[in-house]
Amino acid sequence: MSSEKKDLNNNPSHFITLNVVDWVDVFVRPLYKLVMVDALNRFVDSNGLVINAWCLMSNHLHMLATTKEGQNFPVVIRDLKKFTTKKIFEAIAAEPDLRKEWMLQRFEHYSQCFKKIEKYSLWQNCSNSHYISTNNIQMLLDHTKFIHENPVRDTLVEFPGDYIFSSARDYTGIKGLVDVSLLSLPFSPKLTKDTLSGWLMN
Repeated sequence: MSSEKKDLNNNPSHFITLNVVDWVDVFVRPLYKLVMVDALNRFVDSNGLVINAWCLMSNHLHMLATTKEGQNFPVVIRDLKKFTTKKIFEAIAAEPDLRKEWMLQRFEHYSQCFKKIEKYSLWQNCSNSHYISTNNIQMLLDHTKFIHENPVRDTLVEFPGDYIFSSARDYTGIKGLVDVSLLSLPFSPKLTKDTLSGWLMN
C-alpha cells in the first residue's frame, strides 16, 4: 500500500484518540494489530477516511484525519469503531490468548455499565476529537509530531521511524502499513521538505 502526497481538502482535520475500554492492552499481539491496519485501509479505500498521521499503541489509537468531501467525519469514526469492535472480538475468539477471559469480562462489564445493546465494548465512548483548521499549519505539524513520538515516549523505540505501526515511516519516505495522505503544506525557505521530515522525526 502506498503513501501519497496530497493537498488537504477543505474539510477540517481532526486529532482523535480511540481509547480501549479500561485501558486494556489489547494491541500487544500481532494479529490484533493487523486487524486494525486492515480496518484502517478498508475505511480509507471505501469509506472516505483520509488519514494524515496515525499511531497504534497497546491500548489506544491516535490519528490526524479528515474525510473526503460529502462524508461526515463523526459518522465515519462511529462506523470504524463498530467495524473494528466486531473484527477484534472475532480475532480474540480465534486467538489462544491467556488473557482472553479477563479481557472479555472487562469489555462485557463496560457494556453493562453503559447499558449498551452489544455484549462487549472495545472502545470507550469518548473519542477526544479536536478540530484543527487546515490553515493552522503549526498545529497540524505539532499534532503529527506528537502522534509519531508516542512509541519514543513509551521507550519502545529510539526514533519514531523505527516503529512499524505508525505513519512515521511514511514521512521518512518508507512505505508504511496504512495508506496515508501525507500533509502537503506551503513551504517557506526555512521549512523545506527535507527539514520538515527531519523535524517531524526528531
